[in-house]
Amino acid sequence: MTGVYAAAYDSAEGWDKLKAEIADFAESQGRRPRVMIAKLGQDGHDRGAKVVATAFADLGFDVDIGPLFQTPEECARQAIENDVHAVGVSTLAAGHKTLVPAIIPSLKAQGADDIIVFVGGVIPRQDYDFLYESGVKGIYGPGTPIPASAKDVLEQIKKNISKKA
Repeated sequence: MTGVYAAAYDSAEGWDKLKAEIADFAESQGRRPRVMIAKLGQDGHDRGAKVVATAFADLGFDVDIGPLFQTPEECARQAIENDVHAVGVSTLAAGHKTLVPAIIPSLKAQGADDIIVFVGGVIPRQDYDFLYESGVKGIYGPGTPIPASAKDVLEQIKKNISKKA
């Protein structure tokens, strides 16, 4: 189902511009930017993750959603199998300090350190530096406008691709 969140953000500055940027990315890369939205550990609340996944899909991303209760290793394996550009971890159960940093070495160990990791959800401001130092590329707390987080994820993916080139 698409179009649901587009209607809500239709008047938001830049929604159509961002859709065009994502379409341009797909044109130049031969595929759309692909993200996997993951829920790790015991965090069983996935409404926020589904909202983000739907909105990203409305914008033109290819979106995969991981099952609830994944381990970092399972998440990394699914991300690699699905050939994603980025993994977005949705968190509200305080697992962000242990589970999120574990994904990055797990991706690296499986030969996929080119997949970027971002985090959304309830994350105390004082934990941001720790997460950035762990290798997280973006943190989007409650109230972050979805177009702003999507634009940032797109820019991080582009930057990562140009580094590899």
